[in-house]
Amino acid sequence: MGKTLAEKIIGEHTGREVKAGEIVIVPVDVCLTQDGTGPLAIRQLRKLGLEVAKNPKRTVLFIDHAAPSPRKELSNDHILIREFAEKTGACLSDVGEGVCHQIIAESYLKPGDILIGADSHTCTGGALCSFATGMGSTDVGIGIALGKTWLRVPETFKVEITGSFQPGVYPKDLILHLIGLIGADGATYKALEFCGDTVEKMSASGRLTLSNMAVEAGAKVGLFASDNTTKEFLKEHKRTKDFRKIEPDEDAKYERIIKIDASKLLPTISFPHTVDNTKTIDQIRKTIKIDQVFLGTCTNGRLEDLETALKIIKGRKKHPKVRMIIVPASKRVFLDTLNKGYIKAFIQFGAAILAPGCGPCVGVHEGILGDGENCLSTMNRNFKGRMGNTKGFIYLASPATAAVAAITGEISDPREFLVKKNLKERR
Repeated sequence: MGKTLAEKIIGEHTGREVKAGEIVIVPVDVCLTQDGTGPLAIRQLRKLGLEVAKNPKRTVLFIDHAAPSPRKELSNDHILIREFAEKTGACLSDVGEGVCHQIIAESYLKPGDILIGADSHTCTGGALCSFATGMGSTDVGIGIALGKTWLRVPETFKVEITGSFQPGVYPKDLILHLIGLIGADGATYKALEFCGDTVEKMSASGRLTLSNMAVEAGAKVGLFASDNTTKEFLKEHKRTKDFRKIEPDEDAKYERIIKIDASKLLPTISFPHTVDNTKTIDQIRKTIKIDQVFLGTCTNGRLEDLETALKIIKGRKKHPKVRMIIVPASKRVFLDTLNKGYIKAFIQFGAAILAPGCGPCVGVHEGILGDGENCLSTMNRNFKGRMGNTKGFIYLASPATAAVAAITGEISDPREFLVKKNLKERR
């Protein structure tokens, strides 16, 4: 019987064929924790007398969620992480390096790997054809110490996307559309396998966005076959040798097939307080004022995302009542934007630039909302209290829609701005 990508990768690690529904024990290639979850994992290992790392060079401890630390309690947790890294030889990604999921993709992950992370958005790595999935801190701690974990082989939804995006529509709009279509629990413990001619033409950055938000539909992993786009991404990060081609079998068995015509998609926004509470820009019937725009995170903090926003704001002024916060996803992205002059342009526009990391996303420092304030963000979650205040309201959208809101002070259609800009440039 043909195999899905999930079945192929897990089967390779067990040394035999597996099928959906089986529970297996597999060796782990890469483990990650971050400063919100790592301290719990470390303390659990200490209780068990297992303060070791089976594969230290592929165990990465990130300080990115509260970086730099805003409170002494978090600073003490950072000390704990640094001590564990020093004791075990595990890799430490310290303040200013960037978001765990971006750095794992840039520097560690390769097609065919199994990655477990104490962070739900570990599924971002599926864009590189890795079975990348989030787990609880204790499970990941055991994976670090023993080099293996247990999994239930997930059933797979095949998501076939065809056609070309219209101007003003991006992969973020696609994944928000999909989540709105199937619901926040519509793919619980399933693998989402993305394919189709739209995917074949999509950049690695766009694929990372889709995989990152697979968990927002409840999915265990969001997978792409490895191809020339994967190879070019690895080459860009000087890791060409890590590439190998992996694709599903033609006769693979899928639990469900979802077909989406990308040409019919519109700019899409998630309304508070759930990601699946989506509306297209054409369905918004009233003015929604925006107090803060946040461009960044593991979802949309890459160079391509910043370029998308910059094309829109260039030559325009920020709305005086809007705060705009920009956080590059990694140090590499930050340096690239500096070298290209983007940071200067953003600052001249009126944006505030924070060190690479998670920034305001989890609401533990810098960028916390005030009572009743609305934020339009490129992040992946808009739960009540997510940005540090249960009385704040979070809307999710693409970098283009976010950039337009920074100009108009309200949720607006990015297509109108792109058409006007294109006409002006032609003249």
